[in-house]
Amino acid sequence: MDLRQKPTDEDLAKPSGMLDLHEESGLAAIRECGLYNEFLQLTGDCAEAQIVADKDGYIILYADEGELSERPEISRHALTKLLSSQLPAEAIKWGHKLISARFTTPNSTKTELEFDGYGTQTFDLVIGADGAWSRIRTLLSDVKPHYAGMQNITVTIRHITAKYPDLAAFVGRGSFAALGLRHGVLSQRGPDDSVRVYIILFSADERFASAAGLAGKPAALAKQLMLDDNALLGSWGPVIKKLVATACDEESADNPAAVLDIKPLYMLPIGVSWQHKAGVTIIGDAAHLMCPWAGEGVNLAMWDALLLGRAIIKARTAGRDLESFLQALEPLLREFELDMVSRAGEKAEETYNTGRMMFGENGAEALAGFFRSAYASGLDEMQSHESAVLYSV
Repeated sequence: MDLRQKPTDEDLAKPSGMLDLHEESGLAAIRECGLYNEFLQLTGDCAEAQIVADKDGYIILYADEGELSERPEISRHALTKLLSSQLPAEAIKWGHKLISARFTTPNSTKTELEFDGYGTQTFDLVIGADGAWSRIRTLLSDVKPHYAGMQNITVTIRHITAKYPDLAAFVGRGSFAALGLRHGVLSQRGPDDSVRVYIILFSADERFASAAGLAGKPAALAKQLMLDDNALLGSWGPVIKKLVATACDEESADNPAAVLDIKPLYMLPIGVSWQHKAGVTIIGDAAHLMCPWAGEGVNLAMWDALLLGRAIIKARTAGRDLESFLQALEPLLREFELDMVSRAGEKAEETYNTGRMMFGENGAEALAGFFRSAYASGLDEMQSHESAVLYSV
């Protein structure tokens, strides 16, 4: 059920990206699991405030918590720990890397999964929640993710208030976005009074990291290549450059042996679908990978899991033996997939349009204008535009 080694408590205590769970999806799943009160106790590291600045560092929009809808932020690691801690110990088989997936015969509904070091096992029902490069998706479709034209660099400043009070005040207590010339410097506050900084660079070259000389370098060395190049951040204002330089230096100080965390961003075609096949389905990024600009990835994945879980429970109630269960589940899976494709297509379109707005030549003014329009229309209008909430990387 998992492709990675079990994370330690030390791993989960490290700063991670913040997630904005939406009422209809992520929060609905949390509530159905009976974990809402525990969830609320893990929020608060990132305030529901939003700052938008231009590339020179001039703040052109500030929205405090009173203007934003109530959607508390939780760190990715805290959410992982909360959900996994509620499962029976035997429910997850850690360290199982999936090598391949195939039907036992061309017309079979049984699936063989080959695991690295654990051989091949056969299953009556497989749910592929195995991410962007899903092995399970290959059973349903030949479609693969394509490069989205953006590169994401992640660096972290811990204890920012004590070390850099000027930068702490500049980025604020919540989310921050400086945008311009198709690039962006984004941040979110997190645990340990940390700031997670995301440097988003537009490039048509999927191999940009190597071409620009950033690949394989420590963040502290890579920073100058970004800050000296006018095609990247060379023409940006001093305070933005200081934020980037400080974050890169702090990242290298905290992780001396690590190289710059730079990754190309990928997406599946908007509205991607497939012909249903009995005994297998996919959810989350495996089904509808998109960029993080609307914070929909985790929310859609949790929504998928919620609705699919309900379908499985309904089928289990209808048929106690395996054959009856699978027969009852088959039409429910078809219905689930059709609904998921529709939901995800709408969110993918919103995400794509939000990205075009944020990373145009004048992204800051465009995004600030969007927020102002939403505020003027009232919070009900704001809540109807999920893409108004920025990135959740």
